[in-house]
Amino acid sequence: MRHHQKNRKLGREKGQRTALLRSLARSLVLQEGITTTIAKAKELRPFVERLVSTSKKNSLASRRSIASRMGGAPDVVKKLHDTLAERYAKRAGGYTRIIRLGRVGKRAIESARIEFVK
Repeated sequence: MRHHQKNRKLGREKGQRTALLRSLARSLVLQEGITTTIAKAKELRPFVERLVSTSKKNSLASRRSIASRMGGAPDVVKKLHDTLAERYAKRAGGYTRIIRLGRVGKRAIESARIEFVK
């Protein structure tokens, strides 16, 4: 039985899944919007929202925590703390939105756009 295992596997092993989420989160933070599959967007949303909530504390511990979660990406840590934390200082959550795009091109998988709320 799969008690307390709510995360999607996305057809990957744990290390590959972690690497995928880190790369998607990095792209989302730096570009502030990406297009991906619906399943990946739904899995990415809580990961990124936790990063933004942590960055709002603006402490050395939060910087180190985010750097650890992102595999040591200094550009992401800097943008989260300097830009996004200030933008969402008075917001209590819900920093991202997922927009369904339907089937794009010849792909059989439905696509979605995940982006930060302005």
